[in-house]
Amino acid sequence: MKTLVIIGGSKGIGLAIVRTMLPTHKVINISRSRPEVEHSNLTHFDCDILQDNLPDISAMDTLVYCPGSINLKPIGQLNLEDFREDFEINVLGAVKTIKKYLDVLKKGTSPSLLLFSTVAAKLGMPYHASIATAKSAVEGLVKSLGAELAPTLRVNAIAPTVTHTQLASKLLRNDKMIENIKERHPLKKYLDPQEVAHMAQFLVSEKASAISGQVFEMDCGIVSFKI
Repeated sequence: MKTLVIIGGSKGIGLAIVRTMLPTHKVINISRSRPEVEHSNLTHFDCDILQDNLPDISAMDTLVYCPGSINLKPIGQLNLEDFREDFEINVLGAVKTIKKYLDVLKKGTSPSLLLFSTVAAKLGMPYHASIATAKSAVEGLVKSLGAELAPTLRVNAIAPTVTHTQLASKLLRNDKMIENIKERHPLKKYLDPQEVAHMAQFLVSEKASAISGQVFEMDCGIVSFKI
């Protein structure tokens, strides 16, 4: 049974990934709170990724970094600290994790690394300057590390559109906002965390053994289509 280490698996997309992978993997979750799920394959470490030392882990085959942020403000209301915070959680936290576990991960069976971007890194969207900047750096990291670590380790990312999570609750807080979000997407929907978890499950599996250095837009058509 393979071992998957996930950073930020207690909520939202991360929790959906944990639940999806538990039946077939040993899952080690590292986050500030424990996932609301019980399973013999689950191990949890309490840890603030930006403040604490990451736990030592002796073996793993997959590393998933899920923490993110949605900091939507006009540029006039964004300050340097906003940009700094978004960069720290999305980029430096990922780099810290990768540097901590890279040597162990390389020794895994068909090892892979999965990060998360956003459709806002490709599609210019008002009020997304800070998060789009940070996630664009994540995409650069995916491309660079994918090249550097081939053929030993595969590196990919998922770039979701609006997903029904606590993080996006301010965007989906009433029926009118929900309908507007749906109408903006050509597929007339937004994402459920489980849909993203299924994509993650595929990308870290042997079925995706020929895929590395890619950023997969789960966009419900908003980036790809103009209808």
